Amino acid sequence: MADEELEIEEGGKKKGKMMLIIIILVVLLAGGGAAYYFLFMGEEPSTTEDGEEVASEMVEDEVMPEGQALYVAMPRAFTFNAPGVARERIVQIEVQLMVRGSINEELAKRHIPMIEGSLLQVFSASNADDLVTDVGKVELKEKATAQVRQTMMELEKTSVVEQVLFTGFVIQ
Repeated sequence: MADEELEIEEGGKKKGKMMLIIIILVVLLAGGGAAYYFLFMGEEPSTTEDGEEVASEMVEDEVMPEGQALYVAMPRAFTFNAPGVARERIVQIEVQLMVRGSINEELAKRHIPMIEGSLLQVFSASNADDLVTDVGKVELKEKATAQVRQTMMELEKTSVVEQVLFTGFVIQ
């Protein structure tokens, strides 16, 4: 009687192992099929009203005509003294310029010395008491963006720079 129970248990374990292997194989095959579908099944080219095929890259370019965002880093951080009511503080700001498209990137790189000069002019006119607050930092960033755009308009007849970004801001 004990032998019969032992045989039944062994048979049940074999069936359980076999079911587990089958389930794992089914999951792996389904996952492989899904991976194949997403990797190798590309989008069909869209068609225009005239019946001409348009590649998907062309459709994306129409959505963003200005080009992709590129960032031009200033070669060195701006360090300056900012006067305050209680005391004078030393401020260090690291800046990057956000531009759209490789043409604007090249124009910004060409005029880095002028951009640095205009940014330093804006930064040196700031007040330490204002720079301690978030509102003051945002105002300084907006003034810097406006000044750089104006400088680039004078040089290249286009604003070139979309935004001035502070990537590092230390005040002591």
